[in-house]
Amino acid sequence: MNALELFVRGDAITRTVSLLLLAMSVASWVVILWKVWLLGRASADVRRCVTAFWQSAALDDAGRKVQAFDRHRLIVPLIQAAGAEVGQTLAGTADKGQQLTRVLRDALHGTVSQLQFGQILLATVGSTAPFVGLLGTVWGIYHALIGIAHAGQVTVEKISGPVGEALIMTAAGLAVAIPAVLAYNVMGHRIGRLQTQLESFTFDLRELLLGVARPGA
Repeated sequence: MNALELFVRGDAITRTVSLLLLAMSVASWVVILWKVWLLGRASADVRRCVTAFWQSAALDDAGRKVQAFDRHRLIVPLIQAAGAEVGQTLAGTADKGQQLTRVLRDALHGTVSQLQFGQILLATVGSTAPFVGLLGTVWGIYHALIGIAHAGQVTVEKISGPVGEALIMTAAGLAVAIPAVLAYNVMGHRIGRLQTQLESFTFDLRELLLGVARPGA
């Protein structure tokens, strides 16, 4: 019996578990494919933006060059935050270094959050899908044993068939969870590498702007 036949012959709980596993699989693969595309472009963008920024002759020129390369707005928000006016607020009472630290930190958090979007879904699918599949297996085995008991005579052939069919749910749960776990680990490593690059650029940008501000202080 294949998975489709098991779904058709199953009861409401079996079908619910099957649909839930299908939804988890589709959602995780959509996120996986989207993040492969996003992180591939983001890696190239950050590399080109940082290079263009430091090869520029002035800050204004650097901002224009970065905008041309920053397709996912990973570097531009940092530059814009560094040049934002705080106005007559409590934030404006701090010295230049404290202001830059705060606005750059907030902008960096927003950028990193954009890169981490979808990681929670992958972690959730990877950790829960095996148990969802196990629930379907336990329920299937329970119904199989009830049917065998009603049949009267118990043989190995009568037990192995229904139990084997129920174990399909466990295999389905693992098939959903394994790609999600692998993707979560791989994506997490790539996000961590990008985060390190962004943090280094943010620190260098802060030092540059403080150096520019000091002569006129």
